[in-house]
Amino acid sequence: MTEPKLLDRSGTPRRRLRDGLASAAAVATVVTVIGVTNLLSSNGSGTPIPRPDPVPEPVALRMVGYGHAAIAVPKVWGRNISRCGVPRRDTVLIDDPSAAGDCDLPRPPDVDSVELGTAPPSGFRVDETFTINGVRAERSRTSCSNDDVCWGAVGLPSLKVWFRASSSTSAAEVDQILARIQVLPDLVGVPSTRSLDAARDGTAYAKHLQELGLRAAFRSRTSVVYQPGRVVNVSPPAGTILKPGETVTLTVIK
Repeated sequence: MTEPKLLDRSGTPRRRLRDGLASAAAVATVVTVIGVTNLLSSNGSGTPIPRPDPVPEPVALRMVGYGHAAIAVPKVWGRNISRCGVPRRDTVLIDDPSAAGDCDLPRPPDVDSVELGTAPPSGFRVDETFTINGVRAERSRTSCSNDDVCWGAVGLPSLKVWFRASSSTSAAEVDQILARIQVLPDLVGVPSTRSLDAARDGTAYAKHLQELGLRAAFRSRTSVVYQPGRVVNVSPPAGTILKPGETVTLTVIK
């Protein structure tokens, strides 16, 4: 005989009602577990304890420099990303061809840069001296201008290298960048042709490479602009860090 269906007062079968109650109980159990979990992550008074932010991944760096003086910069930085010498985003400025222009561009916010030089930058003054790996260094203290751009510089006169860091982020960022300068006795940065006289003579540059422990190879090209013997290109480019004995190819005017 078929079992009679038991109905509640609303006419709903009781079996369906029991199933609904079981589902509601399961939901309540889940809510209870979540509540316990939240309590476990609180200080006991029900106030959630803020979880610490994940530790950021270390920034990947690369070295750039002249001779045995170098500075570590983020790998994601560009090279000579500038206009009229003004950085447009985070960049290293090495023999920047745009620096000769003067268009008075404002610097974008939150942009950091490092400029390599073979002579003290404009406005450099010695505010303090110290040593880097035993080499005497001079520091021009970080200062900020009215347009919220901060800059500071460190020079190693005996190596004829100066590093000028600038930032539209903060003065602290400038100091952090300059703290990454090193002297690398076992590595060599391809020197700038600006370390030469105005003629930028290929023979003199090749001799400078040899003094630093690098080899020189030559290519030639013609020009109606430059005098014969002038260096018009080096590969790999200035600032690249090499091992002693590696070769730098010079393109020289016939």
